[in-house]
Amino acid sequence: MRSQTQEFFSYLQDKICAALEETDGNARFRKDDWRREGGGGGRTRVMEEGAIFEKAGVNFSAVEGVLPEEFARKIELGEGREFFATGISLVLHPRNPYIPTVHANFRYLEKGDASWFGGGSDLTPYYPFREDVIHFHQTLKAACDKHDPDHYPRFKKWCDEYFFIKHRGETRGVGGIFFDYLQGDMNKLFAFVKDAGEAFLPAYLPILERRRDHDYGQREREFQLIRRGRYAEFNLVYDRGTIFGLETRGRTESILMSLPPLARWVYDYKPEPGTAEANAWTYFKPQDWLGA
Repeated sequence: MRSQTQEFFSYLQDKICAALEETDGNARFRKDDWRREGGGGGRTRVMEEGAIFEKAGVNFSAVEGVLPEEFARKIELGEGREFFATGISLVLHPRNPYIPTVHANFRYLEKGDASWFGGGSDLTPYYPFREDVIHFHQTLKAACDKHDPDHYPRFKKWCDEYFFIKHRGETRGVGGIFFDYLQGDMNKLFAFVKDAGEAFLPAYLPILERRRDHDYGQREREFQLIRRGRYAEFNLVYDRGTIFGLETRGRTESILMSLPPLARWVYDYKPEPGTAEANAWTYFKPQDWLGA
């Protein structure tokens, strides 16, 4: 399973990066190969100042070693401190506020005698369009339904609960799917993870194409930066991948590539009632996107 998962996640990084370069049409990914002190390494690919993407990062890693004792106790599964982890993680921050930020992560982990899968994909629009949100969720649901009709409702709820900024009382965006500590028939679970990973591009690129030429001004840009501040808060306070990477002495530049290039924090910000910004705020709470 180690070799199979590494091969797939490496392939998926290549596929997604090629598609994003073609879509952007201007910038190319900087490629950094790195080794981790303690075992393993990875490939970080970052695109900056593109025609569409202000910053886009797509990471692949396969690391192993010994976990710090205190952190090892916090992981729910497995005895001991020896671990192995491989996966792909990506965050795309477009320049145009009408194109959503998007995140995806798929991973396989071992700790002691336990092994499991985790991951998911979620959408963070600034000015949401319901048709975009529906498309994103429908595409992920189709990938889930190929394996178990319970996957989408279960993992959609899990996503809403996980990507919740507790100190703000807001969801980070409009969700998607999220799962962790998946155990059982590992071959079947891996088949699901592969389909979920392959669903990323068809879930996101049609939304990008619809919104890439949408006009915007300084007002929209400032609102985007305020919402990016919320994104940064979640990643630095709650995100499991960020915490895992830092606790296991991963490569800091690769771990923090998920942060936006620019963000704002406005004291006691409240959108003006009746504006597009106030309407956008109504999207940042758990809800059924596929219902009538």
